[in-house]
Amino acid sequence: MSTMTSDRRSAIKEIVCDILELEEDEVTETSLFIDDHGADSLRAIEILASLEKEFGITIDQSELAQMINLEAVYKVVAEAPVR
Repeated sequence: MSTMTSDRRSAIKEIVCDILELEEDEVTETSLFIDDHGADSLRAIEILASLEKEFGITIDQSELAQMINLEAVYKVVAEAPVR
């Protein structure tokens, strides 16, 4: 996995928190979007689409199942191909 800058991590966290309507201090690297924050599949798709737009990457929809917390999202974004 490629390294991710703290700026990119911050941008990802900001996107996730905005879509989940949470304050940044409410979301940890390992808190679960569905179990801990009540996210649904529509929110997950919104996160995926926002990340693609923000970073110019392509994330396969099959990756949604992996995107359960911030750590997993960082990994998916780091491995996503640039458009």
